[in-house]
Amino acid sequence: QTRDLNDLPLLRSITNSLGSSIWKNAIVALTHAASAPPDGPSGSPLSYEVFVAQRSHVVQQSIAQAVGDLRMMNPSLMNPVCLVENHPSCRKNRDGHKVLPNGQTWRPQLLLLCYSIKVLSEASSLSKPQDPFDHRKLFGFRVRSPPLPYLLSWLLQSRSHPKLSADQGGENGDSDIDVDDLSDSDQEDDEDEYDKLPPFKALRKAQLAKLDKEQRKAYFEEYDYRVKLLQKKQWREELRRMRELKKGKPAVDEYGNTGEDVDPETGGPASVPVPLPDMVLPPSFDGDNPAFRYRFLEPTSQFLARPVLDTHGWDHDCGYDGVNVEHSLAIASKFPAAVSVQLTKDKKEFNIHLDSSVSAKHGENGSTMAGFDIQNVGKQLAYVFRGETKFKNLKKNKTAAGFSVTFLGENVATGLKLEDHIVVGKRLVLVGSTGTVRSKGDSAYGANLEMRLRGADFPIDQDQSTLGLSLVKWRGDLALGANFQSQLSVGRNSKVAVRAGLNNKMSGQITVRTSSSDQLQIALTAMLPIVMAIYKSIR
Repeated sequence: QTRDLNDLPLLRSITNSLGSSIWKNAIVALTHAASAPPDGPSGSPLSYEVFVAQRSHVVQQSIAQAVGDLRMMNPSLMNPVCLVENHPSCRKNRDGHKVLPNGQTWRPQLLLLCYSIKVLSEASSLSKPQDPFDHRKLFGFRVRSPPLPYLLSWLLQSRSHPKLSADQGGENGDSDIDVDDLSDSDQEDDEDEYDKLPPFKALRKAQLAKLDKEQRKAYFEEYDYRVKLLQKKQWREELRRMRELKKGKPAVDEYGNTGEDVDPETGGPASVPVPLPDMVLPPSFDGDNPAFRYRFLEPTSQFLARPVLDTHGWDHDCGYDGVNVEHSLAIASKFPAAVSVQLTKDKKEFNIHLDSSVSAKHGENGSTMAGFDIQNVGKQLAYVFRGETKFKNLKKNKTAAGFSVTFLGENVATGLKLEDHIVVGKRLVLVGSTGTVRSKGDSAYGANLEMRLRGADFPIDQDQSTLGLSLVKWRGDLALGANFQSQLSVGRNSKVAVRAGLNNKMSGQITVRTSSSDQLQIALTAMLPIVMAIYKSIR
């Protein structure tokens, strides 16, 4: 029994010389197993079982530190322990076998462990499992079987093609928004109705306090109605400006302005930095709030750099362990490109996520995108080359076809996908995609269907519901999943977001998130789990 780490250098030498896989074929033997246990903290001798468990845990922990993988402390990965006693005074049974204080004979057990490990070693060599302890390879251990379902889900994601910004000579707006389809002819009456509304004077807080319940309700209804009409008018003016930009005409508002400030020095659009709002820091017991340290200006350039906030950080921790960098540029003033990199680093792990793409437009109805991505898959980095072509075959229908090539360690996975985007009316959107990923004779097939139902006042109100269905077939196993997400406005001060998911394994999750500007409602909501905990403890 040693009380220090003198065995650690020896264990590290064994690991470096013979490899970490040697511990999968090793048995830990504790000698002098018939010795009397030492005294415990209370002064009385420890029980034999407790003493053996303590010594076994110390040795296993030393082996895990020598290998550099604390996952070996998992009971399923621990080395078998055998007790050995060769002292002549050791008690023997009638057959002459030495017996330990727990009544067991240690020689047959040791031989049984040797035979068992030999059989398991030969069986594992036939199945060729992955070696989770070999950290000498770059980016961690080698993955013998790439996670094809994960690569397939990554391939089937819908992506928008980069587009030239207004100052780069392009159109202003998202590439997936077809301005011709955004018609507001049926809402001209609403615009005229807003202009014909009589003057409205907003009341102060003291004046609102003098109103009764019915008057206050009528006031807020009228106020919300006017705000919604104003927002619709501003949205239609923005669509009209996008149409003018698409036709190559300068967009002029009702006052004769183009909507851009001119820099007197350069003659171009003026760059005005905008202060970002304070970020929400993780909860802390500190009296001083260091929020002022993270207040910075949002530049108007195409290069953006932001910190990444970890909302589940420890107390007294700033919560920032990463940075996100985004950049948009135009290659040869013709091909728009977008690059986004997020780096996250803490004391144990380092994660990188790169998403880059460049697109080329083919007339008014088609575009092609090429991209390169880097992401963490376990302890390895996956390098993904992807391409996609999207074209508009009907007024309300867009079809896309794409491929991907993923390099993951020594594996290469190729994938193909088809996607179709249909707009039904003005509120319902259907998105369907299907594809396959293949690597070394192993294939995974999948399909996704998503239905989005927008609110009548979308995008003024962000109320919408989404139902998604997914199907993945891999190695004869069929996985079905359904996801539902809905965001609704409750009254004029509260919103409720509901998310639910369920698969064919009868496992899922339901999340309900409520936000309100009324502090009393928030306080009452926070009291519910406290009351339930008190009730359960009393019961």
